[in-house]
Amino acid sequence: MRSDCVKKDYTRAPHRSLFKAMGYVDEELERPLIGVVNSQNEIVPGHIHLDTIAKAVKEGVRLAGGTPIEFPAIAVCDGIAMGHTGMHYSLVSRELIADSIEDMVLAHCFDGLVLIPNCDKTVPGMLMAAARLNIPTIVVSGGPMLAGLSAGKVLDLNSAFEGVGAYSAGSIDDAGLCNIEDRACPTCGSCSGMFTANSMNCLTEALGMGLPGNGTIPAVFAERIRLAKNAGIKVMDLVRENVCPRDIMTEKAFMNALTVDMALGCSTNSMLHLPAIAYEAGVKINLEIANAMSAKTPNLCKLAPAGGYHVEDLYMAGGIYAVMNELSKKDLIDLSVKTVTGKTVGENIKNTHVRDYNVIRPISEPYSPTGGIAVLKGNFAKDGCVVKRSAVAPEMLVHEGPARVFDSENDAMEAILAGNINPGDVVVIRYEGPKGGPGMREMLSPTSALAGRGLDKQVALITDGRFSGATRGAAIGHVSPEAATGGEIGIINEGDIISIDIPEGKINVKLSDEEIAERMKNFVPKEPKIKTGVLGRYAKLVKSASTGAILGNE
Repeated sequence: MRSDCVKKDYTRAPHRSLFKAMGYVDEELERPLIGVVNSQNEIVPGHIHLDTIAKAVKEGVRLAGGTPIEFPAIAVCDGIAMGHTGMHYSLVSRELIADSIEDMVLAHCFDGLVLIPNCDKTVPGMLMAAARLNIPTIVVSGGPMLAGLSAGKVLDLNSAFEGVGAYSAGSIDDAGLCNIEDRACPTCGSCSGMFTANSMNCLTEALGMGLPGNGTIPAVFAERIRLAKNAGIKVMDLVRENVCPRDIMTEKAFMNALTVDMALGCSTNSMLHLPAIAYEAGVKINLEIANAMSAKTPNLCKLAPAGGYHVEDLYMAGGIYAVMNELSKKDLIDLSVKTVTGKTVGENIKNTHVRDYNVIRPISEPYSPTGGIAVLKGNFAKDGCVVKRSAVAPEMLVHEGPARVFDSENDAMEAILAGNINPGDVVVIRYEGPKGGPGMREMLSPTSALAGRGLDKQVALITDGRFSGATRGAAIGHVSPEAATGGEIGIINEGDIISIDIPEGKINVKLSDEEIAERMKNFVPKEPKIKTGVLGRYAKLVKSASTGAILGNE
């Protein structure tokens, strides 16, 4: 066992002494030591209940003959961090989570891991650590929040953000906004739509690293606790058979995940996180591969923000395995891929079926023949940019309009709330990329404010930053190269005409090559807004969004 290096032989008497100082007995030390990484805290609604999940995991590990040892991981609430300086610190937490797990595991020689994430950066951060460490590992998330309800209207966190725009436009009063605020988020769990957290928890199933239901069983259901116990039991099988994450997270597994991503219409942030996880697993994913998968994968689901259904509806309709079974009818899923269940994908999905074809469309009648995410390229996005096509109104799939240019999210938000953005405009927000932000802030506030003011079907947004999984409308993010590294988005001027053609995968500013070259000669990028502490280091190391915003070593 890997843990023998801290507990076997006479030379490890000091080490055993330290274990015994914590109350461990010899019988526990003779068993495999299983790290239980719990990201519970009291600031994230998706994590407030994770002690319950960790308790169930530890019970499962003990039932199966292991010794569970819990240690913590941080987690940032993107919703609470949204719209202010705090959002600079969200994406960087993914790297801190991966690094801290690596540090703890290698320092203490665990035999296996159960990872307990739930919200946006914790899921990919933990999967990155799993791929990097490559010891037997299983992931069990905390589960999705139930949707809210008010006077027969279904609500979610996005409703609250859009309520801000509606309030600023005078469409609702104080009482109306307070009602949304009180009812939008009724339970613990990751926010109820197909936002980033739920996207990544669902894709954990598609990758083979989570048990069935990991992405969709609601946080408040007893079934979630049973899932956690089963994860604790199952990790012991993985340890005994030495099945490691890179045995599971192969190139074929990532292609399955991309396929499910397109069918579900997941968050555009999946185009940051899947490449970063793949990088740690020694697999290369780029935007060209993602576009190729999107081109051949039908969009089967329209969950919030793309439609009125929520993750609880996907759960009732059969969950991720039902989606994969439907995709397999056109040979879009590799059935041979190994999973943490001990079975192949084909064996896992064999007896699943769609229970509600309103929520999961049949493969023969998709919402669209192509996937929910599209990659665009053009003269100011030479390395690509990303849009959640399934959440774009049909009339905005092709759009042309004057650029309204802002060098920060805050400036753009001020203009939107003041009523200074007009129908037809294209809002350009730059210097919010991985390096320029630094930290590549999510921008749910401006997109929701536009939606709340009724402009989401009339105004496009473009940024070298990123958008929340809760964003709807023609919100195009991850423009690469970013302004801070000399990208052409930095030379767009107020009033320049921007042309967007999502079906054709094109985005351009209507300038001649000569004019672009002339502007680039005189272009001096602005420096990152924050230069100290963790973000100062991050800005020096982070790579382009087109790579997944991975950290380089040079």
